[in-house]
Amino acid sequence: MDENIGAPDAHRGVIAIRGSKGTGFVKIPDREEDVMIPPEAVGLALDGDVVEITLDPGLTKTDKGERQTGRVVRVVERARSEYIGEVEMRGVTYRLRPDNRHLHWQFLLTNAGPEHLGMKVAAALDDAGWTDPAASPAADIIEVLGKAGEHETEMRAIIRSGGFATGFPPEVDQAAKALHENQAKIFAEALADPKRKDFRGVPTCTIDPADAKDFDDALSFRALPNGNYEIGIHIADVSYYVREGDPIDAQAQERGTSIYLVDRVIPMLPEVLSNDLCSLRPDEDRLAFSAVFEMTPQGAVVSEWYGQTVIHSDKRFTYQEAQEVFETGNGPLAAELKTLMEVSRILRKIRYIDGAIAFEQPEVKFELDENKKPIAVYVKERIETMLMIEDFMLLANRKVAEHIYNLRKNGNRDAAFVYRVHDAPKPEKIEDLAIFLHALGYEFRSEGGIVEATDINKLLKEVEGKPEENLIKTATIRSMAKAVYTTKNIGHFGLAFKFYTHFTSPIRRYPDLMVHRLLRMHLDGQPIASDERAHYEHLAIQSSEQEMKAVSAERESIKFKQVEYMADKVGREFDGVITGVSEYGMYVEEKESKAEGMVKLISIKGDTFTHDPKNYQVKGDRSGKKYQLGDPIRIRLASANLHDRQLDFVLV
Repeated sequence: MDENIGAPDAHRGVIAIRGSKGTGFVKIPDREEDVMIPPEAVGLALDGDVVEITLDPGLTKTDKGERQTGRVVRVVERARSEYIGEVEMRGVTYRLRPDNRHLHWQFLLTNAGPEHLGMKVAAALDDAGWTDPAASPAADIIEVLGKAGEHETEMRAIIRSGGFATGFPPEVDQAAKALHENQAKIFAEALADPKRKDFRGVPTCTIDPADAKDFDDALSFRALPNGNYEIGIHIADVSYYVREGDPIDAQAQERGTSIYLVDRVIPMLPEVLSNDLCSLRPDEDRLAFSAVFEMTPQGAVVSEWYGQTVIHSDKRFTYQEAQEVFETGNGPLAAELKTLMEVSRILRKIRYIDGAIAFEQPEVKFELDENKKPIAVYVKERIETMLMIEDFMLLANRKVAEHIYNLRKNGNRDAAFVYRVHDAPKPEKIEDLAIFLHALGYEFRSEGGIVEATDINKLLKEVEGKPEENLIKTATIRSMAKAVYTTKNIGHFGLAFKFYTHFTSPIRRYPDLMVHRLLRMHLDGQPIASDERAHYEHLAIQSSEQEMKAVSAERESIKFKQVEYMADKVGREFDGVITGVSEYGMYVEEKESKAEGMVKLISIKGDTFTHDPKNYQVKGDRSGKKYQLGDPIRIRLASANLHDRQLDFVLV
């Protein structure tokens, strides 16, 4: 790695390397568009590295118009300390074929032997020895993860690629054990706090997935003499057990989030906390941080209270159990569930009237056998009790953020806080979306790239139930900005909220833990130094980055299982929908498993097909036959490549 001081006119940024040729893209401050780095100018940079670049004079013509190009002058910092991949033989040398498809190098392995062939390994790059971009970089195997293609090996590889730790350091385990051993004393001290309210006599329940082990949130309900309702949203009081700066907090801060792979959870907190002390388990007294609202039957909030509580959950429902009680009117807390559902429906209706976007996309779930092989895959059903819980969590998150704003406004003081924000989409992204939708036959109104959330909702309603529904939803989501954590409130475009935070999942998200601490400080009138804002902003950025890594790992585990599920179905026919077109082929999503593969253009018999990017289609040169985005087609599975997570289809 070049450690020389960069050129005076150099710009610093993270390089993303994309495409089959290895073109780089670097985002630098004060520029709307990424700077494009041609493959020959990428130098020694690898995907995700922090680099310094210089800009070429003038603009370069590309397929998408004129673009600023540049050249990497030095690598400032590597994105990874190790690289994960499969050992292969190329000629007489052993090579690492990286799992990361954006790493355009086959690393030369200096310490590999015949026993490593077909194994998945972690390797360290010989940075000092790699000085020539034309030569293959050398690397040493530092750990063998197992045989490539096997379930446990692939899950370990995904975990290692994301830089995630599965176990906890000894000092963290020790601290968690001490909390568990002293739980009676800690609980007694909490109850002695006059600020902590007792809700143990109020009907309370949790509603979660059937396989959930950590219960972050509970709902309480009681009817008031004036005809209104008291609805309590009680969240695990992690901040009482995990104090800022202690070993558990330092580890949670580093992890940022729990990670949910297809067969396991990598928790943010040790299980003694996440599944026991902090979890709002049924028939046990538990500490909570609560948002309690007096609400009218019409869903209006009349008054609100925030603070630490002690609760006692009367019932642990699965979503399906709660749904059955609601639908039949029979079972524990039936009256409470009925009223909670009625209020949640009103909250949901108001939210959509105000412009919240209905972005629900299908999620797939696998049924695994004893060897973790997928034997069934299905789309998770969204039942109304799931929506009900979501409605009340959104209410708590919105009102907590609004409360902080009012404290700041009325108290005329600084109110450092961590928000969950979602910026309005960039006009050029909306213009691209409008062109894309027009090609599919949909009219989409946007004034110079400015769009109202109501227009997006109108579009999503129009495509419901159509073959191209998921395709259009995905394209619309990609045109949106990403939601992130920050101390600077700009509102949440997707939810149509002026104020929004994450308060409801401190067991699995570090920003929620920060929000609990900050809310407690604000409630107590405790001053927060102005220089603390920079500290919280740093943690917010770090949490956003960890969230993106976790989402990527979760998607990789799903993609691997989808390909593995399809692997023994080569030769079978399926229904699919075209989700993308390129100069090489058509991307197709299989209807049941939602697995995506490619129909290569050269595999289509009887004609030569050409990519027509302006109309998002491929067209037969002689027949004029067109295949367009969103078209339903019948396909046959030709091959399944587990290493590359790729499926090849042919047209039937």
